[in-house]
Amino acid sequence: IKNGRTNHCCIGDIHGFPTKLQNLWSNLESSIGTADFNTALIIFLGDYCDRGPNTREVIDFLISLPSKYPHQTHVFLSGNHDFAFAAFLGLVPQPPDGSEFAEAWKEYEENEEREGWYKGEGYENMHLQGRRWSGKIKAKFNVAKGMDYKGSIYDAAPTFESYGVPHGSADLVRAVPDEHKKFLADMVWVHEEDDVCIETGDGIKHCKLIAVHAGLVSNQDVKEQLKFLKAKDTRVPKVDSLSGRKNVWDMPKVLTFFIMIQ
Repeated sequence: IKNGRTNHCCIGDIHGFPTKLQNLWSNLESSIGTADFNTALIIFLGDYCDRGPNTREVIDFLISLPSKYPHQTHVFLSGNHDFAFAAFLGLVPQPPDGSEFAEAWKEYEENEEREGWYKGEGYENMHLQGRRWSGKIKAKFNVAKGMDYKGSIYDAAPTFESYGVPHGSADLVRAVPDEHKKFLADMVWVHEEDDVCIETGDGIKHCKLIAVHAGLVSNQDVKEQLKFLKAKDTRVPKVDSLSGRKNVWDMPKVLTFFIMIQ
């Protein structure tokens, strides 16, 4: 997709796989050409951590891009996994109404025992998703995905291990480098671009691009959602636009099927 003469490239979930990311990066340059690639707007759609073997290396790669490609523009959106990682590290904004994160735990408290929410150092006023991310789920096998859980409901154990600490350890706060913390704190929840040209079966269409990890919620006012996302409003225990599947626009059929079998 293009805005004027600038190529726009959107890159989806990386999930701790640096080799796959590097291969994708090389293939992207080959497919659009070096000149266009070097001046492109690259929008990363989030979920940089968990599941794969080396989240730390993925974030190192992403942090290096502005200096390696100074004429590119880079946007780093937060996915629900990244939000939860940042929440564990204490890097998400406090609720704007002055409330405590702990006040929002009640909505999902029936899941606490099953999901094994984190109760270690610093949990007392941690955002719910940070507790879920670093917790230890009691079930060993994820029936929906056909594989074992990796530590938590978020499969976060490989992320901890990539920083040299065991899953669920409060030592992660000290193990994550400051430049990684800055990256996680600076992630945006939404990005907008006006007058983007997209090639379709009916020809070129001029559109507004709204990039968000999961999608905009289908039954809510768009302007209000954008205001909420731009503000990074953490009053809610779950940000549907970062993690929703049942209630967001244009959910791919394969993910709809995944919902049905959960």
